[in-house]
Amino acid sequence: MDVSDEEKAKGKTVEVGRATFDTPTKKYTIFDAPGHKNYVPNMIMGAALADVGGLVISARKGEFEAGFEKDGQTREHAQLAKSLGVQKLIIIVNKMDDCKWQKSRWDEIQEKLIPFLKVTGYTEKDLIWVPISGLSGDNLQEPSSNCKWYTGPTLFEILDKMELAPRFANGPLRIPILDKMKDKDIIMHGKVENGTVRHGDKLCIAPHGGLAQVLELKDGKGRQVMYAASGENVQIRINVSDEDHIQRGFVVCHRDNMMPITDIFEAELEVLELLEYKPILSKGYTCIMHAHTFNDEVIIKDIVKAYERNDKGEETVKDKPQYARGNSRIICRITPKNPIAIEKFESIPQMGRFTLRDEGKTICIGRVLKYKPYSKTGVVDKEKAAKKALANATGPIITKDESRPDMVYDMETGVMKPKAKEL
Repeated sequence: MDVSDEEKAKGKTVEVGRATFDTPTKKYTIFDAPGHKNYVPNMIMGAALADVGGLVISARKGEFEAGFEKDGQTREHAQLAKSLGVQKLIIIVNKMDDCKWQKSRWDEIQEKLIPFLKVTGYTEKDLIWVPISGLSGDNLQEPSSNCKWYTGPTLFEILDKMELAPRFANGPLRIPILDKMKDKDIIMHGKVENGTVRHGDKLCIAPHGGLAQVLELKDGKGRQVMYAASGENVQIRINVSDEDHIQRGFVVCHRDNMMPITDIFEAELEVLELLEYKPILSKGYTCIMHAHTFNDEVIIKDIVKAYERNDKGEETVKDKPQYARGNSRIICRITPKNPIAIEKFESIPQMGRFTLRDEGKTICIGRVLKYKPYSKTGVVDKEKAAKKALANATGPIITKDESRPDMVYDMETGVMKPKAKEL
């Protein structure tokens, strides 16, 4: 699926390739995500759109080992797939013809990979294995006559039998914007993560609160449709006042059920291996956050709790520690550079999970526990704005009422309370 001149010249995938195909029972959109470490952010974009992940392993001697070593991409891709919500993983062992379909090579790859995938969070029920040869087409659609020891289903049969997690078509609309293109109008691309979008819907773009309306709706194959439910990839021709309102990482929602916006949130992080010269995670640590299609710089504001294992394997809890080490679990507060649109993990998992990366390495996998609502943005109420403008133009200057105390948001209780007096 390498189509651009750059990809053909380098012999590696750079952008997320996209194609569609149908079987007798289902229709599929397939995303070819980059495997090279320089293009992991693009791989994250592809994985964020996927319901099922296929981890392609090379059976050629030396190639599997290179991908599975300490800094190999096989490890990072499996961790990212789990954190981005890919619950089922198909392990596609390719190039089996190169090793003459030897079962010993198949067993060797399984013995090394299964323990790591279990640590990542997958169970044996979540993993489906299939040996193939992409060059000759063995075990893709028809069973291979060269592999007598494998009696399981082909890759297409596995896909057709795959059961997906339930989606909520009647829930609040959430469409993270993946890309846009300028025609006569703006056309945006994304995946309906929750709810249903219909032709003519009046929308809002989070986090800035810009207003928009659906002019035309197309499915993943470019066919015009009247509505699209959760789980579908869509193209929306949209009427919007400002082209800059449509950016990758923003989220489309209905005006009567706005996407939450925050500039500080509390999250649970699984800390992976940190950088060698930055071996601890502490207050003020700066890194890049990837959530749905959003990616930008964030700062660890403070660490609330840290869960670590001692030499006996027992989990110990530290309240408000100064730092945390790799391979631990923490509760912390995170502040982005600008307000972002994000959900609690328990409300909409696809919109409440994220990864943290630093210098091209994934260091944390997280989920949002709670957030402080950001009050300085949202849909503009024109009537209120007009009344305010009139009052400012004709009425007296209103000064602050000193009798009313300043109110602040308490992250612990989730309620507003009077600000403590300064000493």
